[in-house]
Amino acid sequence: MSGGRLLLGATPLGQPSDASARLQQALATADIVAAEDTRRVRTLATALEVRIRGKVVSLFDQNESTRAPALVEDMRAGATVLAVTDAGMPLISDPGYRLVGLCVEADIPVTCLPGPSAVTTALAVSGLPSDRFCFEGFAPRKESARRNWFATLAAEPRTAVFFESPRRLADCLREAADVLGGARRAVVCRELTKTHEEVRRGTLAELADWAADGVLGEITVVLAGANPEVDIAALVEQVEELTAAGLGVKQACLHVVNAHPGAPSRRELYDAVLKSRD
Repeated sequence: MSGGRLLLGATPLGQPSDASARLQQALATADIVAAEDTRRVRTLATALEVRIRGKVVSLFDQNESTRAPALVEDMRAGATVLAVTDAGMPLISDPGYRLVGLCVEADIPVTCLPGPSAVTTALAVSGLPSDRFCFEGFAPRKESARRNWFATLAAEPRTAVFFESPRRLADCLREAADVLGGARRAVVCRELTKTHEEVRRGTLAELADWAADGVLGEITVVLAGANPEVDIAALVEQVEELTAAGLGVKQACLHVVNAHPGAPSRRELYDAVLKSRD
């Protein structure tokens, strides 16, 4: 045998029909299917009416370091290995990183069968800015670590996406409100693409109150980025420069506000200009 390779297959978050045609073909033809949960991948294959002909083995966080070298040897011998996790894209807070690293070292081809991801799905439906964002994985488990972690996001201008356990969500949101301010906007996405999907938007304070009664399901949180601090005096100076060039005060204020994300409203800037002239 020759030409072994690794396929990374994104699996549906909840709806089997979201599986790509390439994933279905790979499930049917791969020599080995390395799954985070072997029962779940068999259930998915049944729902898709796909027969897995290859060997199915487990590949999860606790056994990846020992399982991966053997899979690499199988690929060296020519096997096609399909790696899948319970839902979404392998490696994104899921197993697969060690296996990919070993394949890269061994010069074994690695191909991705793209598809569902809770990260980008939550970002897309959040309504928060998506032109620049960061993914933070799972929130830390302990309160002190979470508070320190939120402190590192205090000045982060990008929208942040992270996962959280439903059991810890209320505490997590309350601590986020304490550290980042209760007015910071966020979105909690629960059971994305599933029957009981829920997208809850609001401030951190509002969402913490909502979650206090308990929440169930898979959770993805989207956190608005920090508004850059704006020097009002500098904005007033820009307005005065524009008015000196012939613009009206209101028009100049609108121009400056539009040019500076995080700036106050046009009315607030207008008032500040008039006050500076007193």
